[in-house]
Amino acid sequence: MKLALGAIQYFWHRQTVEEFYQTHITSPIDIIYLGETVCAKRRFFKAAEWIALAKELALSGKQVVLSTLTLIEAQSDLAMVKRLCHNGDIAVEANDMGAVQLMIDQSLPFVGGPALNIYNAHTLKVLQQQGLTRWVMPVELNAKTLGDILDDADNMGFKDKIETEVFSFGRMPLAYSARCFTARFRNLPKDNCQLVCQHYPEGLAMDSQEDEPFFTINGIQTQSGRIQHLLAHWQQMQDIGVDIMRLSPQPNYMTEIIQRYHQVITGESTDTDIEPILTASVVDGYWRGEPGMDFVAVNA
Repeated sequence: MKLALGAIQYFWHRQTVEEFYQTHITSPIDIIYLGETVCAKRRFFKAAEWIALAKELALSGKQVVLSTLTLIEAQSDLAMVKRLCHNGDIAVEANDMGAVQLMIDQSLPFVGGPALNIYNAHTLKVLQQQGLTRWVMPVELNAKTLGDILDDADNMGFKDKIETEVFSFGRMPLAYSARCFTARFRNLPKDNCQLVCQHYPEGLAMDSQEDEPFFTINGIQTQSGRIQHLLAHWQQMQDIGVDIMRLSPQPNYMTEIIQRYHQVITGESTDTDIEPILTASVVDGYWRGEPGMDFVAVNA
């Protein structure tokens, strides 16, 4: 089982981003995803600078992948996506069908991000025939559904031609909107948002009327209020046919979280509990086919 470090979902300052990735060059992460996937207004890095950073990190021996925007709203957004897709050297994670088409036009392989919403083996096969070599399961699917999809892929003769990745740690990306909810919270129009999301390094918590964590607002993205944590299910994932567990970056204790996942997967530990070092409670409901806000603490 490989570990992947997903693209940073939040708007961190340039120096913070650079220091974050330098820290994890020596970590037991196998794959690093880079790029702005949420909002094109977040421009501490230009496309060329993401590509340069990707090439630098690739020298460490990590597999590096450039991730594209999930919601393209303007020609400038499309130009940025084109620059990433036409980088010539680094693999690309396509997070919308426009990016998929750009990769197909070049006859280049690509990773299908979770926002592509691949829900069955027939869709997966169409994309695999067009160049998809890895896909990330939509976060709301469960273990049984994933098992069925991979069984169908096996029967259709292409399971061994793709890798399967599961979003295993972090606040789950649930929805994207043309509206910026963080700007709205600060009584600012989206066109003059003043990049206020940079003040919320792990999003803006939104509780229910019963004071329960419900959602996390991250600019135009809505995330889960609680943190997905699937380490206890890694053996089941491996049995189903999952190749990669994705860990989504958070600003604190990421090194410890990566180490814990690595230790459990390699048999050095059986302790899957990381809640004491997190800023929110954890969930695994979607994976078990239950409400996404549920959690059952079961050690591997």
